[in-house]
Amino acid sequence: MNPFKTQATIKTKEFLSKYTTFVTFVGLVFLLSILTQGRALSWDSIKTLIISESVRAFASLGVGMIIITRGIDLSIGYVVCLSASVAASFAQEPTLAAAIYPGREFPLIVPILMGIITGGIFGLFNGLLVAYGKLPPFIATLGTMVIARGVQLIYTKAAIVSSLTAPFKAIAQTSIGGVLQIPLLGIYVAVIVYVIWLFLRHTRQGTNFYAIGGNSQAARVSGIHVERDLVCVYLYAGLLYGCAGVLLSSRLALANALTANGMELDAIAAVTVGGVSHQGGVGTVSGMVIGIFTMGLINYGMSFMAIDSFYQYLVKGTIIIVAVFFDMKKYAKRA
Repeated sequence: MNPFKTQATIKTKEFLSKYTTFVTFVGLVFLLSILTQGRALSWDSIKTLIISESVRAFASLGVGMIIITRGIDLSIGYVVCLSASVAASFAQEPTLAAAIYPGREFPLIVPILMGIITGGIFGLFNGLLVAYGKLPPFIATLGTMVIARGVQLIYTKAAIVSSLTAPFKAIAQTSIGGVLQIPLLGIYVAVIVYVIWLFLRHTRQGTNFYAIGGNSQAARVSGIHVERDLVCVYLYAGLLYGCAGVLLSSRLALANALTANGMELDAIAAVTVGGVSHQGGVGTVSGMVIGIFTMGLINYGMSFMAIDSFYQYLVKGTIIIVAVFFDMKKYAKRA
């Protein structure tokens, strides 16, 4: 047996294992380029992809941090939906008779803050249930998912919240940069990605999240206030869901009971593909971002090739199962 060939094979396997997410992304880009003869990778197509995935990026980064602590959040979609509805309700034209607050015109900062605060409240509630109520994250967030759904229907009376003001719509519908026309949504994502990266890698609490996910008992013994940090991670995620709701209502210029429907599936799938381990304690922001755009490429590619959108659910569900399966096998081997 050639020792050089064996060593090269080992190094190749190590590289593929370490950079699976990146290799998958590059492979999808290459495949999509071939199938669409390069049309799907034009600047206009890339802008469309950025716009469509920007809102989901906020939700994905939030649930990614939660999964790092070995948690989960099923309430994402309806919390984003409620946050979008609340934000939109404070941004309606005052002349609209059917407005939730008819005759009232609020400063632009009000709908933004109200949407973010709404997400934060539910995130805080989730954190308290998990950290101090000792409920399994699956059950706690399943309950708050239903509560958020009910609150949204009661608050809006199951009606569409529309006729939003121009300044509010401009938050997510504006592009800058002259000829390139870079969407503001992409800039928001770049900023929040950098902030989350700094937080997870260069703050004590960010390091604590990894320690809690790796071994919560060992983290407690080492002096980490596990309950407090668990409340914080769900709170931070909730604030990101609130941001997602504000941006989504601004982008769509409305909100209704179907807004953000299924976003929890997209967000969890994205970070799972991005290498965030459901075993806890493992995950990077760069991996999350690649996972977000990998899922976006899959969705966009299927839409571009006129494949029925119903099949996207089959693909997403399969991806989650396969990614978690291989994740568990990988870390079982290490153990």
